[in-house]
Amino acid sequence: MAELQKKTLAVKGMTCASCAARIEKVLSSREGIKAIAVNLAAETMELEWDNAKLSLDAIAAQVKGLGFELEIPSNEVTLDLAIKGMTCASCSARIEKVVSGLEGVQTMQVNLAAETGVAVFDPNTISKRRILETIAGLGFTAEPLAEQGENLLVKQQRETREKLARMKKELIPAFGFALTLLVLSMGEMLGMPLPKFIDPHHAPFNFALAQFLLVLPVMWSGRRFYLVGFPALVRKAPNMDSLIAVGTGAAFIYSTWNLIEIYLGLDAMARVMDLYYESAAVLIALVSLGKYLETRSKAKTSDAISQLMELTPDKATLVRNPGAENEEQIVILVSDIEAGDVILVRPGERVPVDGTVKKGHSSVDESMLTGESLPVSKEEGDKVIGGTLNKNGMLRILAERVGQDTVLARIIKMVREAQGSKAPIANLADRISLYFVPTVIVIATLSGLAWYFIGNAPFPFALRIFIAVLVIACPCAMGLATPTSIMVGTGRGAQLGVLIKSGEALEMAQGVNALVFDKTGTLTYGKPQLSDFELLQDRGMSEDEMLALVAGAESVSEHPLAEAIVQEARARSLQLQEPDSFEAVPGKGIKASMGNQNILLGNREFIRSNIEY
Repeated sequence: MAELQKKTLAVKGMTCASCAARIEKVLSSREGIKAIAVNLAAETMELEWDNAKLSLDAIAAQVKGLGFELEIPSNEVTLDLAIKGMTCASCSARIEKVVSGLEGVQTMQVNLAAETGVAVFDPNTISKRRILETIAGLGFTAEPLAEQGENLLVKQQRETREKLARMKKELIPAFGFALTLLVLSMGEMLGMPLPKFIDPHHAPFNFALAQFLLVLPVMWSGRRFYLVGFPALVRKAPNMDSLIAVGTGAAFIYSTWNLIEIYLGLDAMARVMDLYYESAAVLIALVSLGKYLETRSKAKTSDAISQLMELTPDKATLVRNPGAENEEQIVILVSDIEAGDVILVRPGERVPVDGTVKKGHSSVDESMLTGESLPVSKEEGDKVIGGTLNKNGMLRILAERVGQDTVLARIIKMVREAQGSKAPIANLADRISLYFVPTVIVIATLSGLAWYFIGNAPFPFALRIFIAVLVIACPCAMGLATPTSIMVGTGRGAQLGVLIKSGEALEMAQGVNALVFDKTGTLTYGKPQLSDFELLQDRGMSEDEMLALVAGAESVSEHPLAEAIVQEARARSLQLQEPDSFEAVPGKGIKASMGNQNILLGNREFIRSNIEY
């Protein structure tokens, strides 16, 4: 019986579109894999496979055989703890015995001298909070120091930041030595005199040796091209790095051979003008810069998802023993909230998880989910969604859906899947990229040989032709354009409240010539604005005077409609007076007094109930 599983996994080691295309081609032909899509820009793989026929470890091993690394997510989380209150070895032994005996805890190690502990547990079986409560129940205090179990997106963002910092650090010496080498080798052509001890006409060996010494740091900074490119060539799966490695390697080897001949005094003056160290150095520096800019661009594609994730607060207030005499409120991480917990949400705070209002009354801004500009009144029994904003009242919420089960988490997951999906046109680009690099190597070799044997060109010229064809061809732009545009498009859409389900849907959108919306109020600015102000009766006050009176009464209210009225009054530069008294009736309106004026503002039912006819 088929056991289909679907996962999004990180893939390390991809450098160009041909890498992604090769992984897809090899794995898609293997029995047990139903669907696979490799996203070069996101460095991820969307994989659907039959676990009964093929294990994830076997898939990872095949990916490793191709020269890449497939990261298999661990079911275990490592939790570092600071433990206080231990006085002897029996204390630490007791903690180890009790905690390690909990279901889902693999190991628990306590260091009495350092007052620390390390717990390894399965988050699907036991929560971090349960471990902390168990230690507290033994009479000790435990606080988390660090938790090594971050989600895929956070981990990738952290690794990308570290990679960018490392690449930037390598770029500085690469360009420094490459530019120095370029000036040394080409300066004479521009009329720049060289000191006699490195002048090619007076000291050819010193001139060549100086270039050799300058190119070495550049090649070391770009060693990744050789460490990745040559092994890929040996596996008969050349990639973009292979082109750079072969091209610059050929220039370096040829120039070094000339250096040896100069040292031996074999036609030194001819050989000194036939060095290509600067070509290798400048190419490595420029391609490294391109890789840095490419990585920085890819890093920005996840910004939209990061902003969605930021809608959920990091911490929340847990109410223990609600309604009892020993009721207490403690601040916990949102990730530690469990279904059935009672959470206190104060005015101005975001709702941490999906649940039901157990106590309280407030207005909740749900525009992040619905696009509606007006907050929705919430009272006991109403549903609330994680990530929405509590406006003015205090709410106690019974948590129902937490973690990856919340509406916001599912939206983020859908956006991630859409970013990792392929548009139909991407399949064409992948097929071309797969055969592009081998074709370029063949064309470069044929071009060099043709110039040497048929065109009777000297060997240095034929070598330049060979190197030029290799390094100028790059399928990365073709392979990156589609996945990057999908990631940016779906991410930006999510920021604006438009969820795009797949790359295919995004590509089909080019043929849309009409958009039909099913209800009014869907397209809004996300906040109310005063559009009309009409005086129904002449009370001896102008429109601006009446607006100033109403806005003054609303100036102490937190309701978004009040904010819209006040904003319009200030836009007209009206002077506002704070009310002498003010009372807000939740869900209905306000009562206020200013001087000898009593003011009622609210819905029709509220006005009728407060006016005697």
